[in-house]
Amino acid sequence: MAEKLHIVGGGMAGSEAAWQAGNMGVQVVIHEMRPKVGTFAHQTGLLGEMVCSNSFRSDDSEQNAVGLLHWEMRQANGLIMQTADKHRLPAGGALAVDRDPFAQSVTDALIKHPNIAVEYGEITALPESGQWIIATGPLTSSALGAAIANETGAEALAFFDAIAPIVYFDSINMEKAWMQSRYDKGETEEERTAYLNCPMDKAQYEAFIDTLLAADKTEFHEGQTAGYFDGCLPIEVMAERGRETLRHGPMKPVGLTNPHQPDVKPYAVVQLRRDNKLGTLYNIVGFQTKMKYGAQTDVFKLIPGLEDARFARLGGIHRNTFLNAPTLLTADMRLKSRPNIRFAGQITGVEGYVESAAMGLLAGRAAAVEILGGALDMPPHTTAMGALITHITGGAEAKTFQPMNVNFGLFPPVEGLRGGRRGRKDRYKAYTDRAKADWLTWLAPQAAAA
Repeated sequence: MAEKLHIVGGGMAGSEAAWQAGNMGVQVVIHEMRPKVGTFAHQTGLLGEMVCSNSFRSDDSEQNAVGLLHWEMRQANGLIMQTADKHRLPAGGALAVDRDPFAQSVTDALIKHPNIAVEYGEITALPESGQWIIATGPLTSSALGAAIANETGAEALAFFDAIAPIVYFDSINMEKAWMQSRYDKGETEEERTAYLNCPMDKAQYEAFIDTLLAADKTEFHEGQTAGYFDGCLPIEVMAERGRETLRHGPMKPVGLTNPHQPDVKPYAVVQLRRDNKLGTLYNIVGFQTKMKYGAQTDVFKLIPGLEDARFARLGGIHRNTFLNAPTLLTADMRLKSRPNIRFAGQITGVEGYVESAAMGLLAGRAAAVEILGGALDMPPHTTAMGALITHITGGAEAKTFQPMNVNFGLFPPVEGLRGGRRGRKDRYKAYTDRAKADWLTWLAPQAAAA
């Protein structure tokens, strides 16, 4: 009987890895501890559950690195992108999804796949034999985390990730708020009005910052440190860095005109993005927080339009675990001390849903090719996936390694192009043109063998 591939964790990375390997004819078993063992952030036992934002970020494959990653995954028949497209919500130039139907569809697709089985229960130790992928994400269970730390001989690195609150739409005062995407971005009216905007004048902004800074926050346990990922900072941490930080970050007022007061430019704007297809839920964009629940309602109700807001979910904070991948993993994502085990997803030190799923795609394909008797070279550094895997498995400085989103700074330069801001559009287009050609070349022999 052919060897099976075992995958620990049914999040974005584990689900994508199983889908890729199953489609290559390999028998796969997904080991998912939920719902038997829960986590702070998960609400269901579904595979592919989104626990933070419902956004996959920019879908622009010509001018944005994450949009390019979307494109590469679609070309590779990626389950996560197929499902995201199926449950897409208006979000301007971004790809946002209806999170509950999305997770249900991922779960249904994997359960129905003839080569994939799902077993529910916690894996607490590193397996001695067999082909395994550990894709337990940032919320790896304490028992398995301890086993990984014991094996690697080093303490697992950790940072704290914060969750943004979700508001019921019917509790928002639309006499103060309005619908508009920044710079009216989008090809349809629905896309151009994808975001809900709450304006603040200077006095309202200053009062908001004062209350935010004074609010009760979650305290860390003894021995824990708050090594946040910069792409997911709590708003109070941003405010502590300077009173104008939020106004130049998630509360920036640019590209928007308030139809209630078209001649008055807001000093700051809070944006909310639709969180479900019905449009009954909206999440506050960029408002991850570690404030205590009572303090959150006091602070967020200072936002014009949210004075009477009702919250479907308040924000929260949880500990995210990741490996020092440049030290511990090989170029094809194996644990150096145990080559039968690969790692994928956020535990490898990538940040974001799409990046996590992309690492699952690569790990699933590499493990499947090995089980089928071959070896898979990782994609070239010039592609989005290649740039990301190269960074985490050796391109990054191990001493200062931190979670990383895909970005054009990870790509090798294209010779002859002008640097600086003025040359950025042409430079990014050159990056993505080269990446697309190289990605299709990398995929071709795999497609022929399928």
